[in-house]
Amino acid sequence: MRILFLGDVMGRGGRQAVAERLPGLRRDWRLDFVVVNAENATGGRGLSTEHAKGILEAGADVITLGDHAFDQKDMMQYCEAEPRIIRPLNYSKSAPGSGARVFEATQGRKVLVTQVLGQVFMSRPYDDPFSALEPVLKSHPPGGLVSASLVDIHCEATSEKMGLGHFCDGRASVAVGTHTHVPTADATILPRGTAFQSDAGMCGDYDSVIGMQKEEPMRRFITGLPGGRFTPAMQEITLCGLYVETDDRTGLAKRVEMVRQGGRLSSAGPV
Repeated sequence: MRILFLGDVMGRGGRQAVAERLPGLRRDWRLDFVVVNAENATGGRGLSTEHAKGILEAGADVITLGDHAFDQKDMMQYCEAEPRIIRPLNYSKSAPGSGARVFEATQGRKVLVTQVLGQVFMSRPYDDPFSALEPVLKSHPPGGLVSASLVDIHCEATSEKMGLGHFCDGRASVAVGTHTHVPTADATILPRGTAFQSDAGMCGDYDSVIGMQKEEPMRRFITGLPGGRFTPAMQEITLCGLYVETDDRTGLAKRVEMVRQGGRLSSAGPV
């Protein structure tokens, strides 16, 4: 199975780039399943119903969220009605929507998608991601009830992402990090067969401070004082993510490639 994961979609520029380029990537790379993290797609904070619909129409099979899952209040209702949106598994026991769900890919194959939030350096003490993942991974072994599985690891610290990646090794097809918006150079297949990258990067403008126009973040770093609003940068957008090919028999990864398409970063992807 050919799976594409795209990292955090950042603002209007990121949305437009996904809408323009994802249909071509689905065709050219013969993708079977696409997951997009879109928790920053609406003004850099959260995801609105309208913008979620646009990303799904562009070719995403599933959208994952993150710590900004419900910054746009209409998502509280929409994620209940739209099964293709996954919020963090360990966000809150009373949170609407689902943190794990099985979807159908091409040829009727089943794919599990789930997401967890990290605890290190995050804005609030979320539930333990390891214990939240354990029953989900145990009940959905790749190559068993599902042909493949993907875990979106939404964390601040790379050490926590790596720990969760090794926790998923052999128990998921893909474990990929999001949240920090910078693609890491460590795409690999772990010893037991799980494709891993500490951070997939963002779908945004890299002439920025993690996707925001440079001036206000730099002013705050220099002066230590709050001032204007953060505004997403939206000039040259690079789509960043992870491409994985899995073995249908085992559900484990047999190929992994970093994805960087367009914009300022050097190009990468399957050839």
